[in-house]
Amino acid sequence: MNTSSTSAPKASSKISPMPMNQLHQWLLSGAIVGMLAGCASGPAPAPRGDIPVAGPSASTTPVPSSRADVPGDTAALPPAITQGKSRWVPVRWAELPGFPDDALHEAWNAWLKSCERPPPAFASLCPEIRQLAIGEGDEQRAWMVRRLQPYRVEPLQGASDGLLTSYYEPVLEASRQPVAGFSAPLYRTPAGLASRKPWYTRQEIDTLPQARAALQGREIAYLADPIDALVLQIQGSGRLRVREADGSTRFVRVAFAGSNEQPYRSVNQWLLSQGVTRINPWPDATKAWAAQNPQRVNELLWSNPRYVFFREEALSDLDAAFGPRGAQGVPLTPGRSIAVDPQSIPYGTPVWLASTGVLPLQRLVLAQDTGSAIVGAVRADYFAGTGDEAGLLAARVKQPLSLWVLWPKR
Repeated sequence: MNTSSTSAPKASSKISPMPMNQLHQWLLSGAIVGMLAGCASGPAPAPRGDIPVAGPSASTTPVPSSRADVPGDTAALPPAITQGKSRWVPVRWAELPGFPDDALHEAWNAWLKSCERPPPAFASLCPEIRQLAIGEGDEQRAWMVRRLQPYRVEPLQGASDGLLTSYYEPVLEASRQPVAGFSAPLYRTPAGLASRKPWYTRQEIDTLPQARAALQGREIAYLADPIDALVLQIQGSGRLRVREADGSTRFVRVAFAGSNEQPYRSVNQWLLSQGVTRINPWPDATKAWAAQNPQRVNELLWSNPRYVFFREEALSDLDAAFGPRGAQGVPLTPGRSIAVDPQSIPYGTPVWLASTGVLPLQRLVLAQDTGSAIVGAVRADYFAGTGDEAGLLAARVKQPLSLWVLWPKR
């Protein structure tokens, strides 16, 4: 997963959400600021868990487009490209809304991370991308026009309506031992996971002796609330402030290590089917329902059979300055990394994103992650950052989307 240049939270006696001055570069609307704060690793990291969709329904509101001519954009357009599940239609740079106005240097941090593991099409451009990291915005923009061709992303068939959602990295209190107040375990991958596909469901993991035996001794840490454990599994990674057996505390990161490969089912949708009308913000509304219905908490949790396993990673000051690693294998940058369907947009591809709604966006982002619900040509999950404020924002984003891939000219 991907983060912008934000400073890292330090190990302290309490967890604080990311300060607002770290989020100002991607909270683009004063109304959003007033509302909210008034606001997977290894050679081929596995995709993170899925995200529940909450907030306003996606509308068909068209994304505004600026049509001012872009200097240097005069060459004949190339033919369209079929890329997996999508069709890329060449367009002029003038079609990209907000292109003259984006603070490109903010996205360059994410682009530099992509150049640590570049897709083949971009490897030869990475030396130039690195040189431009200290360039002015106009210089970066001119280089993009000279070296890249924008293509509007469309599905091969069916409606072209796009959908943008958002995800984040939770920060949670944890205990290394199962003590009073901390009883919800997070597990490493069990032995034999690969030999049984799919593995046991969430309900079977909680109830079957053979599933329990396979996980015995695989505990990483314990959380206070099983709904927090579910949230962590849905987001796919997070930070823990762990109290060790000797009473000391330290921050660690837990990252996606595998799943039981059972289908994902939305807990939000289950709550709606039970007649619950308020499911936002997630997970606070879910916790409120659970407090009122303690005898049904397992029923709620078991409505989603998918279960995610983690690995623990050390969290140095440098690591803490970035988000978790996404499926591309590079750290995510808040506000500049998205999860995509890799069968439509390859990892490491720069993308122009435009969306209207709770979070109006017209900006350069990098395709650096994926998720089990991120399927389709015009589909993206926006990495909002780390901590509670990022979580509040992520829970509210469900809005229309347009995407343009920026591909090297031939």
